Amino acid sequence: MNSLKEAFSWKNMLKNLNFFGELNLGLILTAVGIVYFKNPNHFAFGGTSGLSILLADLFPKINVGGFMWIINLILVVLGFVFLGIKTMGWTIYSSFALSFFVSVCEWLYPVNVSMSGDAMLDLVFAVFLPALGAAIVFDIGASTGGTDIVALILAKYTSMEIGKALMVSDILIVLAAAWRFGMGTGLYCILGLIGKSFVVDGAIENIRLRKVCTIVTSNPQPILDFIIKEMNRSATVEKAYGAYTHHELSVLVTVLTRRQALQLRNFLRENDPRSFITAHFNYQVSNLTLLKLTGQLDRLMK
Repeated sequence: MNSLKEAFSWKNMLKNLNFFGELNLGLILTAVGIVYFKNPNHFAFGGTSGLSILLADLFPKINVGGFMWIINLILVVLGFVFLGIKTMGWTIYSSFALSFFVSVCEWLYPVNVSMSGDAMLDLVFAVFLPALGAAIVFDIGASTGGTDIVALILAKYTSMEIGKALMVSDILIVLAAAWRFGMGTGLYCILGLIGKSFVVDGAIENIRLRKVCTIVTSNPQPILDFIIKEMNRSATVEKAYGAYTHHELSVLVTVLTRRQALQLRNFLRENDPRSFITAHFNYQVSNLTLLKLTGQLDRLMK
């Protein structure tokens, strides 16, 4: 009874709502990139979308969204057979939701030619939007489905390196695109394939970017109240003393977003001008915070 009550508590419901919202935002960004920038230029970088772009050109009676439904349905069935429904998790939803969003975009505003007339500009958005969408989805611990199911199956039943296997499949799709659409399009696809991995990694790091703030003060309680009650964060407190004055001091360490770090700095400026704060850039992976850059002085207050 208690576990049921906890599951339907406002806190958990809000958490699940945020998760669902971020998941769909990532999938919508990916769908927009596929429909309006990848497909009109035949940018087949790999994955289910790249394969669907190739198949839609070979069999024009079915659009990209239709082929994504077919391919993802086959992959989900394979996932059920080889992995089981429990292992699949949100991958099932992501696979069909992405197909749905692609179909909706094609229905709302169908596009068959480049929207900008500039292939390089379209390539930038064809890389950036799906990569940003994938980064948002990966950041919350979900996936965009599709070839991720193949990766899970390979990981379970073979000793094959997943990254290499997926890279080989992407390269084969790019080569097929070069054969079907010409060498120029093939070269754009190679650029897109290379750029996609860098953008996804960079986007994930920026989403996770945090500041480790260290505050030295003689009056810690108001600062702790602000961190805990106003920003819903916590902190570590250590006792110290000034090397010159020998006065007792407190050292507070807390991990904040960049916006929260600015709020804390402004709070200290108004309420404790004799304290000082240093901040280090870092990024957070799951519940662990890894120090990325150190030694950057954010502010010194006299």
